[in-house]
Amino acid sequence: MPLTLAGSGEENLIKRIGGRPETRLFLESLGFVVGSAVTVITQTGGNVIVSVKDSRVAVSREMANKIMI
Repeated sequence: MPLTLAGSGEENLIKRIGGRPETRLFLESLGFVVGSAVTVITQTGGNVIVSVKDSRVAVSREMANKIMI
């Protein structure tokens, strides 16, 4: 299921990252790698704020839809 469907506060493991190669590389540079834990903090407007690798990162809803948990 995509990251946008995860509930706030629950920790999930990243199973797959979709999209174009440039998109996958960008997400990997932010810490979104297969097997790492990610927690949705909040969803506001068109952005999703998540905690990944002890950092808070805001990604667009479109990017979050490419991250499968």
